[in-house]
Amino acid sequence: MPARSDESGDTINVPRRRKLYGRRKGPKLSSHQASLVATLLPRLKLSFRENANPAEYFGCDVDDVWLEIGFGAGEHALWQVEHHPHIGIIGAEPYESGVAKLLSKLDCAAARVRESLLARLRIHPGDAGELIERIPDASLGRVFLLFPDPWPKKRHHKRRFIQDDTLTALARVMKRGAEFRFASDDPDYVAWTLERVIAHGAFAWTASGPDDWLSRPDDWPSTRYEQKALHGTPAFLRFVRQKAR
Repeated sequence: MPARSDESGDTINVPRRRKLYGRRKGPKLSSHQASLVATLLPRLKLSFRENANPAEYFGCDVDDVWLEIGFGAGEHALWQVEHHPHIGIIGAEPYESGVAKLLSKLDCAAARVRESLLARLRIHPGDAGELIERIPDASLGRVFLLFPDPWPKKRHHKRRFIQDDTLTALARVMKRGAEFRFASDDPDYVAWTLERVIAHGAFAWTASGPDDWLSRPDDWPSTRYEQKALHGTPAFLRFVRQKAR
């Protein structure tokens, strides 16, 4: 496993990227969705450049860059772009139908705000691991992983996104003090995440009491995809990137 240092000099072992699990194709796209994939997606699709600062990928100046891993139908990512006018959002989603749904929402946006949204949103229609691998050190101010597939069967736990190697990869690309937000309605996956993130050492859990993780923060919108998927009480976990112990 190759090693490198982050901006503070801490040594971080950089793991090899794991295989992506999950759907890529779904129902056939409507003619309108297919048209948007052909015409609008090329404008928003992230085009990797060697050693580029993520802020350079946007159509305007941004004060910070946030990443959403697996944005589903795009409602949360779009809300964040709309409510943070100086932030650039990168969304990674391998599921074609999810990408198409986000493009449809953008296409329906009012003309006066549409250009601003398009300038500050970029899409990676593929593996988030591939994207993280190409992001320079200490480049992201916030990372979202919201209601990922919990892979509940024990033999599938290795497919969960939260693993020691992916936490190491996230720690490398996140700025000191950056926030990692995780949500799930699966109690086992919540416990799994807490155990691994706290043990990792590069992140501090911000909760001081149950209300801090059982109550939804004001800037954490609910989505239709989330409500459809809920099978229990969701937990909203927030961690801060800190100096590794």
